[in-house]
Amino acid sequence: MATAIVLLQLAIVLSLIFIGARVGSIGLGIYGMVGVFILVFLFGLQPGKLPIDVMLIIVSVITAAAALQAAGGLDYLVGLAAKFLRKHPDHITYYGPLTTWLFCLVAGTAHTSYSLLPIISEIAKNSKIRPERPMTVATIAASLGITGSPVSAATAAIISTDLLGGQGIELKDIMIVCIPASLIAILVASFVQNHIGKELEDDPEYQRRVKEGLINPEREAELMKQFETNPNPRAKYSVIAFLLGVFLVVLFGSAPSLRPSFEVNGEQITLGMPECIEIIMMSIAALILLVGKADVKKAVTGNVFGAGMNAMVSIFGIAWMGDTFFNGNLEFFKTHIADIVTQYPFLFSVALFFMSIMLFSQAATVRTLYPLGIGLGISPLALVAMFPAVNGYFFIPNYPTEVAAINFDTTGTTRIGKYVLNHSFQLSGFITTFVSIGVGYLIITFLY
Repeated sequence: MATAIVLLQLAIVLSLIFIGARVGSIGLGIYGMVGVFILVFLFGLQPGKLPIDVMLIIVSVITAAAALQAAGGLDYLVGLAAKFLRKHPDHITYYGPLTTWLFCLVAGTAHTSYSLLPIISEIAKNSKIRPERPMTVATIAASLGITGSPVSAATAAIISTDLLGGQGIELKDIMIVCIPASLIAILVASFVQNHIGKELEDDPEYQRRVKEGLINPEREAELMKQFETNPNPRAKYSVIAFLLGVFLVVLFGSAPSLRPSFEVNGEQITLGMPECIEIIMMSIAALILLVGKADVKKAVTGNVFGAGMNAMVSIFGIAWMGDTFFNGNLEFFKTHIADIVTQYPFLFSVALFFMSIMLFSQAATVRTLYPLGIGLGISPLALVAMFPAVNGYFFIPNYPTEVAAINFDTTGTTRIGKYVLNHSFQLSGFITTFVSIGVGYLIITFLY
């Protein structure tokens, strides 16, 4: 009977995740909260822990990133990247993905890649390199940047005190494991992708578009000039301010002894990393607005702020539902699957991968499943190595970055296949996932 009830709850949870994902935007959060209502009021489960730290970190980091966008800082960075990439067109399959990865690593959001993708596509096309090659790896690399960024919502979730932060894992551990792992994974994927598909001039779809006049090099070259000019001369100061914030987060995350400490009931308490990130990034947002002379109203109307707030609402509902379900049935999972998952930890990676496909969010996946991993007794370091598995949403080609990459590739080489799942991003996605997790395991084995 107990098993039937748990399976019924699971079916409800998965159904609401599916509905929320189909609705899009804040739908995940809304339908996640419906799940909390059902689990608490109908099944009598105790509400799980609210992901307050993660939500507030998202607010603070996105506020700083939105201020940077309003000050023209993102455009300034894109202009620098465009100049660099144009100087090395023959290596665009390597440098393109590394650029999107670095941008997302620093900014903590994959939305910075939207400005880079058309540049990568045009450079590849003008160099007679099949754009599919750099575009697919660059799109996947943006997601990998999130699972190593000191200021991403996903990293904030994993180091929160009620998850791995309470298991002795610090920000420096995430960075030591995930940054080298993702870098190596991107290089491997770029090498493989460089040998995939026909050369551009031999591709039938490209030939068709050229013949029908659908590709206009002059118009597209004119479009690209916007990325090489920056109307706000103070934008570079806003970039310096934002990078200062990232540096301080990394510094205090890597050296806890530098954080302020307070005496509470006779015990010395060090300022937690979530609070540290929140204080620093909100303060940096003020500095960016000051030095960049940005309009604060413009900051809240940009796509970075909107995407961040969507993420916060989604995590509010979906993560609370997941925490309520898994913690409310933790004894059931310990009894039935603890031994299997502990003996074969990679199975938990598979669960993370498939949950991310449904949730479309690394942070929401972390908040939903990592409490279960901790409850099942999986090593905290192993959970760090598995972190890149939350990037599985490339599997179905409807994530915004994938859709953007397909649209930006005017040659038609980056595409969705006849059977939908046989799309351009599949190979790069699986290579980076397997390699990054494998390298992560090697790092924790030899360094810890």
